[in-house]
Amino acid sequence: MRLGLLYPTRNAGEDDFLDLAGRLHPALDLAVRYFPWPSDVDDVGELDLAQVTDAVRRLGSDDHLATALRDLEPFDAVAFAVTSSSFLTDTRHQLETLRRLSGAPATSTTAAFQDAIRFLGFDTVALASVYHPSLSDRFIARIREADADVVHRVDASAGSDRELAAWPAERIIDLVARAAHPAAQAVLVPETALHANRLTVDLERAAGCPVLTATQVTLWAAARLVGARPTAEGAGPLFRP
Repeated sequence: MRLGLLYPTRNAGEDDFLDLAGRLHPALDLAVRYFPWPSDVDDVGELDLAQVTDAVRRLGSDDHLATALRDLEPFDAVAFAVTSSSFLTDTRHQLETLRRLSGAPATSTTAAFQDAIRFLGFDTVALASVYHPSLSDRFIARIREADADVVHRVDASAGSDRELAAWPAERIIDLVARAAHPAAQAVLVPETALHANRLTVDLERAAGCPVLTATQVTLWAAARLVGARPTAEGAGPLFRP
Protein backbone atom coordinates (compact mmCIF):
# COMPACT_ATOMS: atom_id res chain seq x y z
CA MET A 1 0.00 0.00 0.00
CA ARG A 2 1.48 3.33 -1.09
CA LEU A 3 0.81 6.44 0.98
CA GLY A 4 1.14 9.99 -0.31
CA LEU A 5 2.35 12.68 2.10
CA LEU A 6 1.25 16.11 0.87
CA TYR A 7 3.90 18.58 2.04
CA PRO A 8 4.50 22.24 1.11
CA THR A 9 8.15 23.11 1.76
CA ARG A 10 11.16 21.10 0.66
CA ASN A 11 13.80 20.30 3.26
CA ALA A 12 11.60 21.44 6.13
CA GLY A 13 10.93 18.30 8.14
CA GLU A 14 9.63 15.77 5.65
CA ASP A 15 12.66 13.57 6.28
CA ASP A 16 11.31 13.01 9.81
CA PHE A 17 8.21 11.40 8.32
CA LEU A 18 10.29 9.20 6.02
CA ASP A 19 12.51 8.17 8.93
CA LEU A 20 9.57 7.09 11.08
CA ALA A 21 7.86 5.36 8.15
CA GLY A 22 11.03 3.34 7.59
CA ARG A 23 11.46 2.15 11.17
CA LEU A 24 7.91 0.94 11.61
CA HIS A 25 7.11 -2.78 11.41
CA PRO A 26 5.99 -3.28 8.74
CA ALA A 27 7.55 -0.22 7.15
CA LEU A 28 5.20 2.17 5.36
CA ASP A 29 5.70 2.85 1.66
CA LEU A 30 5.57 6.63 1.92
CA ALA A 31 6.07 9.08 -0.94
CA VAL A 32 6.36 12.82 -0.35
CA ARG A 33 4.33 14.86 -2.83
CA TYR A 34 5.32 18.53 -2.69
CA PHE A 35 2.89 21.28 -3.53
CA PRO A 36 3.65 25.01 -3.66
CA TRP A 37 2.56 27.85 -1.45
CA PRO A 38 0.25 30.43 -3.08
CA SER A 39 2.14 32.25 -5.84
CA ASP A 40 2.36 35.54 -3.93
CA VAL A 41 4.06 33.93 -0.90
CA ASP A 42 7.86 33.98 -1.18
CA ASP A 43 9.05 33.48 2.41
CA VAL A 44 6.62 32.84 5.26
CA GLY A 45 9.30 33.91 7.72
CA GLU A 46 9.14 37.47 6.39
CA LEU A 47 5.37 37.87 6.88
CA ASP A 48 3.52 39.36 9.83
CA LEU A 49 0.94 37.34 11.75
CA ALA A 50 -2.06 38.44 9.68
CA GLN A 51 -0.20 37.67 6.45
CA VAL A 52 0.95 34.27 7.72
CA THR A 53 -2.57 33.37 8.79
CA ASP A 54 -3.93 34.36 5.38
CA ALA A 55 -1.21 32.46 3.51
CA VAL A 56 -1.68 29.31 5.57
CA ARG A 57 -5.45 29.42 5.18
CA ARG A 58 -5.14 29.80 1.40
CA LEU A 59 -2.61 26.95 1.26
CA GLY A 60 -5.35 24.57 2.42
CA SER A 61 -8.23 26.11 0.48
CA ASP A 62 -10.27 24.17 -2.07
CA ASP A 63 -9.08 26.31 -4.97
CA HIS A 64 -5.40 26.06 -4.10
CA LEU A 65 -5.52 22.33 -3.45
CA ALA A 66 -7.30 21.79 -6.77
CA THR A 67 -4.51 23.64 -8.57
CA ALA A 68 -1.59 22.29 -6.57
CA LEU A 69 -2.69 18.65 -6.71
CA ARG A 70 -3.68 18.54 -10.35
CA ASP A 71 -2.37 15.32 -11.96
CA LEU A 72 -1.65 13.77 -8.57
CA GLU A 73 -0.28 10.28 -9.05
CA PRO A 74 -2.36 7.38 -7.68
CA PHE A 75 -2.02 6.59 -3.97
CA ASP A 76 -3.87 4.15 -1.75
CA ALA A 77 -4.31 6.96 0.79
CA VAL A 78 -3.09 10.53 1.22
CA ALA A 79 -2.22 12.66 4.24
CA PHE A 80 -2.27 16.46 4.24
CA ALA A 81 0.71 17.10 6.50
CA VAL A 82 0.27 20.82 7.20
CA THR A 83 -1.17 21.25 10.67
CA SER A 84 -2.05 24.94 10.53
CA SER A 85 -3.68 24.69 7.12
CA SER A 86 -5.81 21.86 8.43
CA PHE A 87 -7.07 23.62 11.55
CA LEU A 88 -7.78 27.01 9.95
CA THR A 89 -10.54 25.51 7.84
CA ASP A 90 -13.39 23.10 8.42
CA THR A 91 -11.66 19.77 8.93
CA ARG A 92 -14.38 17.56 7.49
CA HIS A 93 -14.87 19.72 4.42
CA GLN A 94 -11.13 19.74 3.72
CA LEU A 95 -11.00 15.95 3.96
CA GLU A 96 -13.87 15.68 1.49
CA THR A 97 -11.94 17.94 -0.90
CA LEU A 98 -8.77 15.89 -0.53
CA ARG A 99 -10.68 12.66 -1.18
CA ARG A 100 -12.28 14.10 -4.27
CA LEU A 101 -9.01 15.45 -5.68
CA SER A 102 -6.92 12.38 -4.90
CA GLY A 103 -9.51 9.70 -5.54
CA ALA A 104 -8.27 8.02 -2.35
CA PRO A 105 -9.02 7.93 1.38
CA ALA A 106 -7.52 11.02 3.04
CA THR A 107 -6.53 12.40 6.41
CA SER A 108 -4.87 15.56 7.68
CA THR A 109 -2.65 16.22 10.65
CA THR A 110 -5.46 17.97 12.55
CA ALA A 111 -7.94 15.18 11.78
CA ALA A 112 -5.27 12.69 12.84
CA PHE A 113 -4.86 14.39 16.22
CA GLN A 114 -8.62 14.22 16.71
CA ASP A 115 -8.70 10.52 15.77
CA ALA A 116 -5.72 9.70 17.98
CA ILE A 117 -7.25 11.43 21.01
CA ARG A 118 -10.49 9.49 20.56
CA PHE A 119 -8.65 6.22 19.93
CA LEU A 120 -6.53 6.57 23.08
CA GLY A 121 -9.42 7.81 25.18
CA PHE A 122 -7.75 11.04 26.31
CA ASP A 123 -10.01 13.75 27.69
CA THR A 124 -7.36 16.10 29.13
CA VAL A 125 -4.23 17.14 27.21
CA ALA A 126 -1.55 19.82 27.26
CA LEU A 127 -0.33 21.71 24.21
CA ALA A 128 3.29 22.36 23.23
CA SER A 129 2.60 24.83 20.43
CA VAL A 130 5.14 26.57 18.20
CA TYR A 131 2.40 28.93 17.00
CA HIS A 132 1.25 32.39 17.99
CA PRO A 133 -1.49 32.18 20.68
CA SER A 134 -4.20 33.23 18.21
CA LEU A 135 -3.32 30.28 15.98
CA SER A 136 -3.01 27.92 18.94
CA ASP A 137 -6.56 28.92 19.87
CA ARG A 138 -7.79 27.58 16.54
CA PHE A 139 -6.02 24.26 17.07
CA ILE A 140 -7.45 24.01 20.58
CA ALA A 141 -10.93 24.48 19.14
CA ARG A 142 -10.33 21.44 16.91
CA ILE A 143 -9.11 19.40 19.89
CA ARG A 144 -12.29 20.26 21.76
CA GLU A 145 -14.21 18.80 18.81
CA ALA A 146 -12.62 15.49 19.86
CA ASP A 147 -14.07 15.96 23.37
CA ALA A 148 -10.74 16.76 25.02
CA ASP A 149 -9.85 19.76 27.16
CA VAL A 150 -6.50 21.53 26.95
CA VAL A 151 -5.52 22.02 30.60
CA HIS A 152 -2.21 23.79 29.94
CA ARG A 153 -0.46 25.33 26.95
CA VAL A 154 2.80 26.87 25.83
CA ASP A 155 2.90 29.11 22.74
CA ALA A 156 6.37 29.58 21.25
CA SER A 157 5.32 32.05 18.51
CA ALA A 158 8.12 30.67 16.33
CA GLY A 159 8.98 31.50 12.72
CA SER A 160 8.72 29.61 9.45
CA ASP A 161 8.60 25.87 8.89
CA ARG A 162 12.17 25.96 7.62
CA GLU A 163 13.28 27.64 10.85
CA LEU A 164 11.39 25.08 12.93
CA ALA A 165 13.00 22.22 11.03
CA ALA A 166 16.35 23.47 12.31
CA TRP A 167 15.38 23.49 15.98
CA PRO A 168 17.86 21.40 18.01
CA ALA A 169 16.63 18.51 20.13
CA GLU A 170 17.07 20.37 23.41
CA ARG A 171 14.75 23.16 22.28
CA ILE A 172 11.97 20.72 21.38
CA ILE A 173 12.41 18.86 24.67
CA ASP A 174 12.29 22.16 26.59
CA LEU A 175 9.05 23.14 24.85
CA VAL A 176 7.43 19.86 25.86
CA ALA A 177 8.76 20.07 29.42
CA ARG A 178 7.24 23.54 29.81
CA ALA A 179 3.92 22.32 28.42
CA ALA A 180 3.67 19.37 30.83
CA HIS A 181 0.93 19.46 33.44
CA PRO A 182 -0.10 16.91 36.11
CA ALA A 183 -3.72 16.94 34.92
CA ALA A 184 -2.80 16.19 31.29
CA GLN A 185 -2.99 12.62 30.02
CA ALA A 186 -0.76 13.54 27.07
CA VAL A 187 1.15 16.44 25.54
CA LEU A 188 0.41 17.38 21.92
CA VAL A 189 3.14 18.72 19.61
CA PRO A 190 1.30 19.73 16.43
CA GLU A 191 4.04 21.09 14.15
CA THR A 192 5.00 18.88 11.17
CA ALA A 193 8.37 20.58 10.58
CA LEU A 194 9.89 19.63 13.93
CA HIS A 195 12.36 16.76 13.91
CA ALA A 196 10.81 14.92 16.85
CA ASN A 197 10.66 11.32 15.62
CA ARG A 198 13.85 10.17 17.35
CA LEU A 199 13.07 12.19 20.48
CA THR A 200 9.89 10.43 21.58
CA VAL A 201 11.42 8.67 24.58
CA ASP A 202 13.12 11.89 25.75
CA LEU A 203 9.94 13.89 25.20
CA GLU A 204 7.84 11.47 27.23
CA ARG A 205 10.42 11.49 30.00
CA ALA A 206 10.31 15.31 30.05
CA ALA A 207 6.51 15.36 29.99
CA GLY A 208 5.91 12.53 32.43
CA CYS A 209 3.16 11.23 30.14
CA PRO A 210 2.62 10.15 26.52
CA VAL A 211 3.52 12.67 23.82
CA LEU A 212 1.73 12.83 20.48
CA THR A 213 3.68 14.56 17.72
CA ALA A 214 2.41 15.65 14.33
CA THR A 215 4.62 13.06 12.64
CA GLN A 216 3.29 10.20 14.77
CA VAL A 217 -0.41 10.96 14.41
CA THR A 218 -0.28 11.73 10.69
CA LEU A 219 1.43 8.46 9.76
CA TRP A 220 -0.73 6.46 12.17
CA ALA A 221 -3.94 7.88 10.70
CA ALA A 222 -2.72 7.34 7.14
CA ALA A 223 -1.78 3.73 7.93
CA ARG A 224 -5.23 3.10 9.38
CA LEU A 225 -6.80 4.21 6.10
CA VAL A 226 -5.19 1.23 4.36
CA GLY A 227 -5.80 -1.20 7.22
CA ALA A 228 -2.19 -1.21 8.44
CA ARG A 229 -1.30 -1.43 12.14
CA PRO A 230 2.48 -0.92 12.26
CA THR A 231 4.48 -0.88 15.49
CA ALA A 232 7.84 0.42 16.65
CA GLU A 233 9.70 0.71 19.93
CA GLY A 234 10.02 4.24 21.22
CA ALA A 235 7.58 5.74 18.75
CA GLY A 236 4.81 6.78 21.10
CA PRO A 237 1.54 5.22 22.25
CA LEU A 238 0.02 4.82 18.78
CA PHE A 239 2.79 2.49 17.61
CA ARG A 240 3.53 0.52 20.78
CA PRO A 241 4.05 -3.19 20.02
